[in-house]
Amino acid sequence: MKFFNDYRPLPSIRGFEHINRYWDKRLSIPAAKILPGECYVSGSGEMIVTVLGSCVAACIRDTVIGVGGMNHFMLPVQAGNRAIPRLSLNNVELCYGNWAMEYLINAILKQGGKRERLEVKVFGGGKVLGSMTNIDIGQRNIDFVLEYLRKDRLAIAAQDLGCNHPRKVLYFPDTGAVKLKKLRVTTNNTIEVREKAYLESMVKKPKSGDIEIF
Repeated sequence: MKFFNDYRPLPSIRGFEHINRYWDKRLSIPAAKILPGECYVSGSGEMIVTVLGSCVAACIRDTVIGVGGMNHFMLPVQAGNRAIPRLSLNNVELCYGNWAMEYLINAILKQGGKRERLEVKVFGGGKVLGSMTNIDIGQRNIDFVLEYLRKDRLAIAAQDLGCNHPRKVLYFPDTGAVKLKKLRVTTNNTIEVREKAYLESMVKKPKSGDIEIF
């Protein structure tokens, strides 16, 4: 973790030590940045940051104890034994919505959270993969997370989903506040390039009788 002046971070919750934590000089607050396939839970007044393209992030917290977190998943569910080959990830399964949602909720409950007190906000699912227009991965992620929350009887307190732009999300789990910035696609295609590379690494030419994951 990076330090700023005399700032020293409080220990992270066990299991999240690998997440990049730093001091945000602009907002003067400790922060944690998560990438696709990562999740972070905090109970110490930190800000959680991510940038979303077609991916979806769920921001969930217990409104009484102020413990909450964010996930960032790339696809709704894992198809067969295929997995996104991300050697940097502690849990490759967290690239998939079904794993990422369960992991985040259970991590909050382990810290004393109660399911009936959970507040949920969801973001992302933009149609940003311009060269893959026949595969609207963003919409599939949206459909998944809305159905998952419906089945789990978890109400959505706020959402910003769909459209054709990436988003930068700043989440404050102790208060539930969110700062959202919509990014201009025309000036920065980094997110599209990154997501397309991850997804293409999963896809191999199907043999006769194979079922494509999309």
